[in-house]
This record gives sequence, C-alpha cells and structure tokens, in this order.
Amino acid sequence: MTAVRASTPPSTVGRGPRAGLLLLGVLLLGANLRAGITAVGPVLPQIEEQVGLSAFQASLLVSLPLVAFAAVSPFAPRLAERCGLERTLGSALAVLAVGIVLRSISGPGLIWVGTLLLGAAIAVLNVLIPSLIKRDWPQRIGPMTGLYQSVTALAAALASGLVVPIAGVVPSGWRFALGIWAGLAVIGVATLLPWILGTASVRAATPTATAHASGPDAAASPSAPVARPERARLPLRSPLAWQVSLFMGLQSTIYYTMITWLPAIQIANGASAVQAGWFHFAFQECGLVGTLFSAFVIPRLRAQSGLGIVLAGAGLVGVLGMLLLPGLSLLWALCAGFCTGGAIVLAMALFGLRTVDYHQAAGLSSMAQSLGYVLAALGPVVIGLVKDATGSWTLPLLLLAGIAVAQGVFVALAGRPRTIGG
Repeated sequence: MTAVRASTPPSTVGRGPRAGLLLLGVLLLGANLRAGITAVGPVLPQIEEQVGLSAFQASLLVSLPLVAFAAVSPFAPRLAERCGLERTLGSALAVLAVGIVLRSISGPGLIWVGTLLLGAAIAVLNVLIPSLIKRDWPQRIGPMTGLYQSVTALAAALASGLVVPIAGVVPSGWRFALGIWAGLAVIGVATLLPWILGTASVRAATPTATAHASGPDAAASPSAPVARPERARLPLRSPLAWQVSLFMGLQSTIYYTMITWLPAIQIANGASAVQAGWFHFAFQECGLVGTLFSAFVIPRLRAQSGLGIVLAGAGLVGVLGMLLLPGLSLLWALCAGFCTGGAIVLAMALFGLRTVDYHQAAGLSSMAQSLGYVLAALGPVVIGLVKDATGSWTLPLLLLAGIAVAQGVFVALAGRPRTIGG
C-alpha cells in the first residue's frame, strides 16, 4: 500500500475558461515580480530629495527587498502547507499591493515599512510560482517558466521606463508613479479569486487527514492508515540542491550588479548619461530575448548543462568586453542582458526539473532563492566598495568575470538530468 500526499489537492489543468483563467493568473503573478522594484531606480534622486535620505539610506532602500527575499524565502513553503498554495499566492499579491501603497504615502517610516512588505510578498511569490508550475504543468515546465518570466521582464522594463514620465505630469510626482503599480497586484488578486475560492471549496470538502491509497479496498477500510500532509523541507544535504542554489545565487549576483552599476560603468567607458540610460534599457530588453530563448530551448533538452554554459559564456563576454573594448558598450550590454534573462529562466525551471513533486520543488526553490538573494544583495555592495577602494572599474569587472565563470561551472553540474534523491 502506497500512501499519497494529502496536502493541497493537485489541480488538473485542461482546456476551457478555468484553464485560461489560471494561465492569466500565472502571467499576472509574473508581472508583479519586479515592476515594484525596478520602478524605484529612475526616481531615486527625487525620493532622496523629498524624503531626506542620505546616499547610504538610498542604497539601503534599493537593497531592502533583496534582504527580505533572503529572509522570507525559507518560510514560504510552510505558509503554503498551512494555508494552501493558491490562497498563499493570492494573499502575497494582496500584501504586495498594501506594501506598494504604504511606500507611496507620506508618513514617518512608511516608505521603509512598505518596501519591507513589498519585498516579503515578492519573496513568497518567487518561491511558490515554480512549485505551482511543477504541480499544474509538470510536462511544460520550461515553456511555462519562460512565459511568466517574459511577462516579468516586460513589466519590469515598462515600469522603469514609465515611472519618470508619469512622475513628471502628476502633482504627487514619484509617489503616484510608484503607487499605481499596486493596481497590477489588485488585478492579479481579482483574477485569481475564483480559482482560490474554487480550490478552497475542494479543500473544505476533502478532509486533510484522509488517506489516498493505491489499493481498491483502501478507501473503504476503516483501518486504512492516515496520511499526514507532506512538508516541503529544505534539501540541505543534497549536493544537487547546492549546485542549483549556487547557480541561482551567482546569476542573481550578476543581474543585480548590472542593474545597479551598468550605467556608471558605461559612463566611465565614455558614454553620455543619456546613452547609458538607453544601454540600460537595451540590457533589460535583451534580457527578454534571453528569456524567450531559454524557454524555447529547455523543453528540447534532456540535460541543460550546455544551455547554461552558453548563457554564462555570454555574460563572461559581456563583462570582459566592457573591460577590454569599452567602445562597443552597447554590444556588451546586450550580451550581459541575454545572459541574465536566459539564466533566470533556467534557474527557475531547474526547481521543477530537478525535483520529483511540487512539495520538493517548493523546498528547493526556497533554499536556492534564500541563498541566491543573499548573494544578490551583497554583490552590488561589494562591487561598489571595490570600485571606491581602487578608483576604477578594472578589478570589479574582473570579479564579475570570475562570477560568470563560477556560474558556468555550477550550471554545468546542476544541468545534468537527475533529481534530488534520485
């Protein structure tokens, strides 16, 4: 007799309105993952001036969501076990909307409270979306991951591009320009609500202590064993889990370092401030190309090591190009963007591809993102300190090149076709 997990009932995604609603909900979840963060950078000087932040406080404001990612990620699977996967995702969107609004309201400390809530909510979404895809689209992990990550990249680029024009035409300036992104989270909650309520009714009708066994007499037998809900444990003893986690952390470090310092690097290489802004936009847009490329290639590969090495190689070329041939700044920004856009899709897909069920996927996602965002939060700070200490971008770029090489090594290991415990 084989006991089967008795936690949140897996949903069957077929055709029809409900399937379409679920797909739309996943896309809206993706759209909310970065927009609230990337919108801050372009209006940060206005925030510093109006709120009275020092340069250190401003950098802390930018990195606070990443700190929240690292701190909250380990607890996301337990929340899903206790409340249900769907309800937890919907609640995280609601908290995200509240955080964005609080960040935009004038009041003592509200900008910090709102930013912290925003980061905590996105941490939960980051961890649980791969688990949802593993559960409901187990045969389409690569395409589904690429699809929602493409929407994530597009929403992030739009948020960073629209925030300054919006701030310039409304009386409340940056507060309104940042606050309107709460509407995207509210739309997500409204779209997911029928799905959440439908799943909640199934959970209510299905006792959590009911055991589902493999024999035909098991359900009728009063002595059938009672199954406990399976918990998503962090696979800390698995070498494969550490390989996936380190790949996640290294690619996140390159992405957030580029998001923070790419304009400064380009200006130091001779670009004007306007050109550096366009290069930064091109970096994000080419990230979308990398996202679509990975989504297309992943389902066609039994092993993903080769793809990962190609992506890490693009990042290495981009970083070394900025150092050795600074006159081709746009080309190197495109290479780096292709690397980071494709690598995040591969990292998220590995959470499902290297696990046997969605409980295990949630545990691996939690572990990898907790470690990953610790590195991502430290990366820009360390690179900035090294630049200040040396007075040039030579050593920081060499360090980034080393990170790109390490990324290639760990993705080569993590990309081999196997599963945790397999």
